[in-house]
Amino acid sequence: MAELRRTIALVGMMGAGKSSIGRRLAARLSVPFRDADDEIELAAGCTVAEIFARYGESAFRDCERKVIDRLLGEPPHVLATGGGAFIDPQTRARMKDCAVSVWIKAPLDVLLARVQRKDDRPLLKGGDPRAILEGLLEQREPVYAEADLTVESEAGPHDGTVERIMAALIERGVCEDE
Repeated sequence: MAELRRTIALVGMMGAGKSSIGRRLAARLSVPFRDADDEIELAAGCTVAEIFARYGESAFRDCERKVIDRLLGEPPHVLATGGGAFIDPQTRARMKDCAVSVWIKAPLDVLLARVQRKDDRPLLKGGDPRAILEGLLEQREPVYAEADLTVESEAGPHDGTVERIMAALIERGVCEDE
């Protein structure tokens, strides 16, 4: 079993697998798992899509910033963040201070295949999902590259990605595998 010394904040594009990988990683580390979007929905009393529709992206980002700030104050855990969370300079700085950020980097075709499985992505409404994802990747990849660690994710089971994250965390001294 591994001992976690800092919160692990998973960052990256929608469809990268942050929540699914995060649950597996938390189980492997025997620590709690937190999903920022779930916590936002709990705090707001409505879904992320409803927040976007009623109040807009700016209000959502304000709520997201506050919720992530609160979560980063908790004991070490695995935190899956929304695709835009790390883009916010305040949130990114807070993660740098309180967590180890891991960019789960997935190819465009993998992201596209995964996001098309569900119809709950507010940023993909009203446009071509491939074009929207390409634009977001172009904007966000330079910022995601500021994460403490980068781990590649491919199509298929997430177990390989979890193993690569574990190896990177152990190498970095964030946790020990006993």
